[in-house]
Amino acid sequence: MKVSDFQLLMNELYYHRDVERGVYKTFIWLVEEIGELADNLNKKDLNRSKISDELADIIAWTSSLANILNIDLEKALIDKYPNKCLSCDSNPCKCDK
Repeated sequence: MKVSDFQLLMNELYYHRDVERGVYKTFIWLVEEIGELADNLNKKDLNRSKISDELADIIAWTSSLANILNIDLEKALIDKYPNKCLSCDSNPCKCDK
């Protein structure tokens, strides 16, 4: 599934709820999911299934936030990460950092 396909799916499923909730409250949901990911990553025994679920939730809430703000995530990703490192202009990155 392409990023744009997933964003469209989130729009079809949840836009009416997301726009009602608004940008700030939707952002808070995203932050809560990031916190849940952090909690799972901080455990001694990593549960890849739970971590996978949290990563999916983060992408879903990010898509919802982008939908409210009318931002095309796929375009934003391509513009920001144009198939090369932004610092050294290489793929793969050859930075010493």
